[in-house]
Amino acid sequence: MGSRRSPGYRRRVDVTSPALTLTHRFADALPEMAVPWQAEDAPAPRLLVVDLELAAELGLDAEQLTVGLLTGTEPPAGATPVAQAYAGHQFGGYSPRLGDGRALLLGEIDGRDLHLKGSGRTPFARGGDGLAAVGPMLREYVISRALHALGIPTTRSLAVTATGRTIRREELLPGAVLARVAASHLRVGSFQFARATDDPELLKRLADHAISRHYPAAEGDYVAFFDAVVAAQASLIAQWMLVGFVHGVMNTDNMTISGETIDYGPCAFMEAVDPATVYSSIDTAGRYAYGNQPGIAQWNLARLAESLLPLFHDEQEQAVTLAVASLERFGPHFDTAWTAGMRAKLGLTTDPDRPLLDDLATLLRAARVDYTSFFRTLSAAARGETEPARALFLDPSGFDSWAERWLSLAPDADAMDRVNPVYIPRNHLVEEALAAATGGDLEPFHRLTEAVSDPYQERPGLARYAEPAPGDFGPYQTFCGT
Repeated sequence: MGSRRSPGYRRRVDVTSPALTLTHRFADALPEMAVPWQAEDAPAPRLLVVDLELAAELGLDAEQLTVGLLTGTEPPAGATPVAQAYAGHQFGGYSPRLGDGRALLLGEIDGRDLHLKGSGRTPFARGGDGLAAVGPMLREYVISRALHALGIPTTRSLAVTATGRTIRREELLPGAVLARVAASHLRVGSFQFARATDDPELLKRLADHAISRHYPAAEGDYVAFFDAVVAAQASLIAQWMLVGFVHGVMNTDNMTISGETIDYGPCAFMEAVDPATVYSSIDTAGRYAYGNQPGIAQWNLARLAESLLPLFHDEQEQAVTLAVASLERFGPHFDTAWTAGMRAKLGLTTDPDRPLLDDLATLLRAARVDYTSFFRTLSAAARGETEPARALFLDPSGFDSWAERWLSLAPDADAMDRVNPVYIPRNHLVEEALAAATGGDLEPFHRLTEAVSDPYQERPGLARYAEPAPGDFGPYQTFCGT
């Protein structure tokens, strides 16, 4: 697996721009897991969308955000683009060699990874073309932007650049590259890969690298490191559940060590409340349904524990005991985060009793109420205006009974409005925006991005962005975009 330069590769030097320097800590520390590679040429690159706020956080100015950087065809001098190796369980089946099949880590900036998707085939491509279409890359941009605005840990999309290349899927589509930023791209699958090499020194170096980047307080203590990952993931999944987010493909190679959301493929937001909600076209058994996400996260963490066992203790039996004890803390961590989140969503100052939460869940499931609309209208009920929430139920008697118990706890309506969004990336609006963008019209995409970037503040002219899908939208399916 050698390195190469794409045909037509050129490095453009702009002497008026300050030099951009990317570090390459991952490639230096773990060369066994980093294959030097270059992006494929982009025949006619054109910037479609860029997050200037994120760019400013990274210390990047507009002159540095060249299409050569954002497509990987002109990386900064001294950069070492690599395709990362990892393994993973995909829908429960283990694949020992996955890796960045269509992605490159350009390097690190301001302590964070700068990474590309859709930049071309790598040695890990497994038969794919390594490219990406405009629609799926814009999907990741807008939904990661929404999760960030909701305060949920996530990788963040810096830019989407059209390549001028036509790619073949079920139809011919315009190609694009996504540039994203992450605390790191270390995954559960990264540790599965290292463990499978039977190289204890590589596994230890990987763990030390992860600890130094994400959990420095755990230095030298690999059980404490695992504990920290368990806690971070329990918190993350609770936050997904609290906003109705369905990731769609929670394979172990899509679970970060940092606790950030990653890889927005067949993701969507639940509308009608139903734990069995599945949007992914390939999840025919419902493995990654909305209600299964906490259990799947714990399952994935068990695979991480298996990979880390040699670092926990020299004796296998003792190592397993330590791993199991740590894994068992996932449930309490999740319950604490979930209960705190529900307390905030209901505007309460103390944790609600379990029957109040369980009865609400039963009520919403039975009526298939729109999840986001319910919690936002509930703040009006806290102000004495119960009709908006009652109107969501065909038979409001059950809600009336529940609301009487809830109102007796004196909920704070203003506090509720600070945590219950008005705007999320509604599935029908996402599809509308992506279809228009694929056809060359980015205006619907920009309007949707503007709405979800400030999700809690109701604004004039954005009423349709707060409404559920119309009845004729039909059952919704999403696709992985590869």
